Amino acid sequence: MSLAIINSRAKLGINAPQVTVEVHISNGLPSLSIVGLPETAVKESKDRVRSALINSHLEFPAQRITVNLAPADLPKEGGRYDLPIALGILAASGQIPLAHLERCEFLGELALSGELRPISAALPAALACGDAGRDLIISIDNATEAAFSSITRVFGASNLLQVCAHLHQRELLPQATAEEDAIEFSKDSLDILDVKGQSQAKRALEIAASGGHNLLFYGPPGTGKTMLASRLPGILPSLSEREMLDVAAIYSVAAQAQDYRGRRRPFRAPHHTASAIALVGGGSNPKPGEISLSHAGVLFLDELPEFPRKVLEVLREPLESGEVRISRARNQACFPARFQLVAAMNPCPCGYHGSDANRCRCTPDQVKRYRDKISGPLLDRIDMHVPVRSLRQGELQTKSLGDSSNVIRTRVEQARARQIARQGKANHLLSAPEVELYCELTQGDKAMLEQAIDKLGLSTRAYHRVLKLARTLADMAGRGTVNTADISEALSYRTLDRHNNN
Repeated sequence: MSLAIINSRAKLGINAPQVTVEVHISNGLPSLSIVGLPETAVKESKDRVRSALINSHLEFPAQRITVNLAPADLPKEGGRYDLPIALGILAASGQIPLAHLERCEFLGELALSGELRPISAALPAALACGDAGRDLIISIDNATEAAFSSITRVFGASNLLQVCAHLHQRELLPQATAEEDAIEFSKDSLDILDVKGQSQAKRALEIAASGGHNLLFYGPPGTGKTMLASRLPGILPSLSEREMLDVAAIYSVAAQAQDYRGRRRPFRAPHHTASAIALVGGGSNPKPGEISLSHAGVLFLDELPEFPRKVLEVLREPLESGEVRISRARNQACFPARFQLVAAMNPCPCGYHGSDANRCRCTPDQVKRYRDKISGPLLDRIDMHVPVRSLRQGELQTKSLGDSSNVIRTRVEQARARQIARQGKANHLLSAPEVELYCELTQGDKAMLEQAIDKLGLSTRAYHRVLKLARTLADMAGRGTVNTADISEALSYRTLDRHNNN
């Protein structure tokens, strides 16, 4: 038979649309042409495939070979189609049987020697392959990563000859198994007990973890803002099975699968010189940025006002929608970006405005210009504004008081469990109608809240965020309803709104 059809997968965001590799061999002058919107790396695969077949002691047909990558309107990039193209040529020329090709999908870049090299975005391809009910044959270097898909049988091969032997049923490839990186929280050196004093900031950190709320620490330099933020992953609940797959798929697309750490929530801390594209993602072939790499985890922005304003503004839409859409002329890529924003900043350019030592020499205009680097709409999306004060004399020498990260994480998990049982999601994900339903207030509390909103000049978005925060405080206390104390404490965390209003 001179026609062979091989199943493969493209890369489009964190999706992996199916690509059918059709290979036809006909009489004519020896040639190999590839059609179906291939990019440069795909066009070059004909030279890699020819050398790989010859060096594997297989026959490269001296005939006219046409390779079609369907659908034709989907851009194809990278070397991921080398293996399916080579197998298509072998099948069309009768060197391997067609019987087992239909129930398998193939991905892999070929070296000139016939060895299989790894590709990016192996996990999304494995998930889509499993949904289609097929097995996946891929480079052995990608096999463990792809095996995270529990619905897919994944087989890793080192070279083209091993794949051919498997299809001939002479020497079957071993099925790959996932090796989840199960890091124990108790072995984490970043314990919240390392932080001296700062009981208010520690409580704020626990509240933020319990409800998934965004958080801003502000205070003089050296007070422990960065240290506090770095302890947040240690008190967050473990990733669920679905979240783990989503995070692993994002890291797979970004070619950073080795950085993925099992059920630990991601923690990303880009430098303030990062560009907007570095945060959001992009490129000619769009890749996820820092906000997508922190999906289901924490994005920490230290020295927040030092980020260029146009860079910070790109966070506004993802904070609301939980995703990033990157449009290009030929396609549109969508990356998940449901992250928890934690930021830290100094109160003024010199850093000592309002400190006990009264060391600040900044003028009011300098302080205002510094704080105005953070726009009102972005600040509006941050649920908690928490001051971090300088330690009093003697606090550094005293033993740190309070609970360890393990103890706090247990309380956080209990609060999250109440939220999931009641509404099926964490409090920060509640929609406006759900806020009205699950955060019901008495007439007295409504009047108090309306008066506070009028005094602070809070927006409708900030109003709903205050209610969500109050709902989290009630869940932490094990109460079924929100009371006056919850609302008062939630309002106390809008301190920068109060400053701006005054």
